Amino acid sequence: MSDLDALLALTPTGTGQLRAEVPDGWQQGRGAFGGLVIGLLVRAAAAVAADPTRPLRSLSAELCGPTQPGPADIFVDALRTGTGVTTLAVRLVQAGEVQAHAVAVHARTRDASLQWTELRPPEFVPPTGLPLGTPDEAPVFARHCEFRPVHAPLFTGGDEARAEGWFRFKRPPTVRDAAYLAMLCDGWWPAAFSRLTTPRPTATLTYTFQPLADVSQLDPEQPVYHRARAVAMRSGYSVEFRELWSPAGELLALNQQTFAVIR
Repeated sequence: MSDLDALLALTPTGTGQLRAEVPDGWQQGRGAFGGLVIGLLVRAAAAVAADPTRPLRSLSAELCGPTQPGPADIFVDALRTGTGVTTLAVRLVQAGEVQAHAVAVHARTRDASLQWTELRPPEFVPPTGLPLGTPDEAPVFARHCEFRPVHAPLFTGGDEARAEGWFRFKRPPTVRDAAYLAMLCDGWWPAAFSRLTTPRPTATLTYTFQPLADVSQLDPEQPVYHRARAVAMRSGYSVEFRELWSPAGELLALNQQTFAVIR
């Protein structure tokens, strides 16, 4: 089951309740790929918000435990629906335990003329001709992905925690939405790996996500450009800022994650 449309499919089971089937073969360590879990939360929030005039503007999530293959129940509660903003709480539950939860903010457009990007686009190295670069230590879900690193040294004890390169899913979905974009943001390995000298198991604890573009018209066969820096590491926890860019140089999304080096 590697079709992303099927992975993100949800079945309504009641008011504000949906069920997902988490597949085997998409693991990242002890549990499912975090991007898939986040994608399910995003998709569930959108299903309950049910208002295309209020797209997702921001999502803050915590991955509380490892989501296992099999059924997962997702519960969505509307915290408040105002004149311009809908705020929802979403939680994914397995065996009676919350494995992930999030707050999703959906909001209408305020002033379409107000837009700019202070971040400079990357100086793209075209993906054509770049070799595939899936690391030997990659988790199970990586078999469904294509990595074309531009700057992403692994376990070299380098002097900067930076990662850049092109990324895509081998079988992209026909529905390209914020859930798909959230998965794309999480596909790359932690930038901190360039400072480490040996592989260390890590896990995402927190995930904050701001979609900034309409990805429905993206060419699914083209990769997106991932640029990340792990700006600080303390006591085995790193803070990483991620950017996702289209091949045309449009900023697609921003993502901040807190990673724990487990051992």
